[in-house]
Amino acid sequence: MIPGRVRIAIAIDGPASSGKGTVARFVAARLGYSYVDTGALYRGVGLALMRAGMDPTDAEAATEMASKLAFRFEWREGSLRVAVNGVDESEAIRGEAVGRAASAVAVHPGVRSALLQTQRDLGARGGVVMDGRDIGTVVLPNAQLKVYLDASLDERARRRHAEAPGVALEEVRRQLAARDQQDSGRATAPLKLAEDAEYVDTTGRSVEEVVQQVIALARERGA
Repeated sequence: MIPGRVRIAIAIDGPASSGKGTVARFVAARLGYSYVDTGALYRGVGLALMRAGMDPTDAEAATEMASKLAFRFEWREGSLRVAVNGVDESEAIRGEAVGRAASAVAVHPGVRSALLQTQRDLGARGGVVMDGRDIGTVVLPNAQLKVYLDASLDERARRRHAEAPGVALEEVRRQLAARDQQDSGRATAPLKLAEDAEYVDTTGRSVEEVVQQVIALARERGA
């Protein structure tokens, strides 16, 4: 470590397809930090419920499922792999239907409680980049750097559509708008800008530009 530098905790929040996951990965790699994909936790719960034929809006069932799952993150050949109960689910958790299920289970206080301590334990050591929707407001309220990434709905829809061209662009836009409303309107840990967060609009900007800006902010805080 460079003298005078510290290993800080960096919280990156924002709506779906704002670029937070991609930016968080690059920032972590550049700084030599660990990366925790908190969205993968909720996606893992959603996937497990779907496979069990259970309703993700059922708070009791979702909470029970969350308490039974063990997660492991590891870098493998430059790719972040996510294991759920010992099984690599890195690809399975990325489906659009799983994303909707994840957003549904995330509203349940019991699910959030079951996953909260794991996230805090990972962030307490510092030297970590964590992204999600309530990292700076709930999970790591004392993080040395909080960043809120955003982009216009049209921009985010174009990004998501590029990943799933088989779905009409307007339908992707509709789904994102619905998810935004659900995430920001939930009673427990809603998506919102933390008072001490740095707001970064990624509309029309390259990943590299945003990564450099976040790293510059981290350097200002001693990273």
